[in-house]
Amino acid sequence: MPPVPVSRIGRTLAGLTAAAACTAALLAASEPASATPDSPGKSGARQAAGHYPNLAPTPPMGWNNWSYYMCDINEKTVLGNARALVRSGLAKKGYDTVTVDDCWMTKQRGPRGELVADPVKFPHGMAYIGRQLHAMGLRFGIYEDAGTATCEKYPGSLGHYRQDAELFARWKVDYLKFDGCNLPTRQGLTKEQTYRDAYGLMSRALRDTGRPITFSVSAPAYFQYDDERTWHQVIGWSGEVGNLWREGRDIALEKHAPAAKWSSVLYNFDYNARLAGLQKPGRWNDPDYLLAGDSGLTAAEIHSQMALWATMAAPLISSTDLTRLSPTALDVLGNREIIAVDQDPLGVQGVLVHRDAESAVLSKELKNGDRAVALFNSGDVPRTVSTTASAAGLPPAASYRLRDLTTGRTTHSRGAVTAKDIPPHATVLYRVTAR
Repeated sequence: MPPVPVSRIGRTLAGLTAAAACTAALLAASEPASATPDSPGKSGARQAAGHYPNLAPTPPMGWNNWSYYMCDINEKTVLGNARALVRSGLAKKGYDTVTVDDCWMTKQRGPRGELVADPVKFPHGMAYIGRQLHAMGLRFGIYEDAGTATCEKYPGSLGHYRQDAELFARWKVDYLKFDGCNLPTRQGLTKEQTYRDAYGLMSRALRDTGRPITFSVSAPAYFQYDDERTWHQVIGWSGEVGNLWREGRDIALEKHAPAAKWSSVLYNFDYNARLAGLQKPGRWNDPDYLLAGDSGLTAAEIHSQMALWATMAAPLISSTDLTRLSPTALDVLGNREIIAVDQDPLGVQGVLVHRDAESAVLSKELKNGDRAVALFNSGDVPRTVSTTASAAGLPPAASYRLRDLTTGRTTHSRGAVTAKDIPPHATVLYRVTAR
């Protein structure tokens, strides 16, 4: 997708606080769907309603090939990265879902209209991939698209929602990433109604299989250029039909220069950080993949993405070559205390306490009453970033304990939450406890 104009970003983000209430109203007004699967009907505005089960009580974690490998995937690559998840210990820390993205199938459906795995890339088929992943104690994720074709022009699910859902269930799929490329607007319906029908039909089809398949909805990313009311309508029903939703831009690809990757991380942080009012426990904003690994980013940058994503309660889905993960990247991805912030059972997204051109402060409420406070230097020179316990939402106390979740160092304060001389693009993440 092309870049979002800066003026459009400003207008969109400026309206997000008010839109959270609008989204809640949209969720409350939802009605049960009445159309039969793969038959959208005429009233597009109501076809997608219906509550998808809460299959992601905490943000999903795992690995997806797209950002690093794109279409250059095969059975060996997928299973090799899966084994690396287990071997590295990341799987035990929560990275348990391995998702095969676009390009896994043949360019044409089979004689019964079924999707067919590419026999060269996946000679044993996709059910075999699922069996191998399950044998490792991992979950099996797969990609499809709501339109006539996927983004890379492989067969989409339009007209085959029920058939594809049943096929995925037979393959023992646990997670579906459902993209929104090449979905033509139906005659007599708006674009929003068309997407709502399509995602609602797949949502129902997945539920009807009886298999618990976590449903990742990509629809909001296709409305970031539309008017704000429509965009928030899409966010609203995305939380009804699925468990998480993509918004903002796709994260940068492995082929992009390091500066472009950092710019991508920064853009998605700024976009997602202002959406806290639109997320609720079990329904997650998704600012896309973690780039920790062989990405060209600095150690400070990959740590910042991990710390910021965790504070935003974002899905932690790595997209890199895990078979040659550096010790630094492994330490970042495997930091148990930062993972615990992301996976905190209270399930709330951290809110912006402060943001200017060079720094940001995020505060995330945790179940035991602590706060995770991220102090982010987004600029290009070292700087001190600070806030107060009160501004971060902590109750009055005689003192506060600040535990740096990267170094493990603990300090105490009467109310100041400060990190001095933070390097460029780096983040200090504290767990703050009132004492």
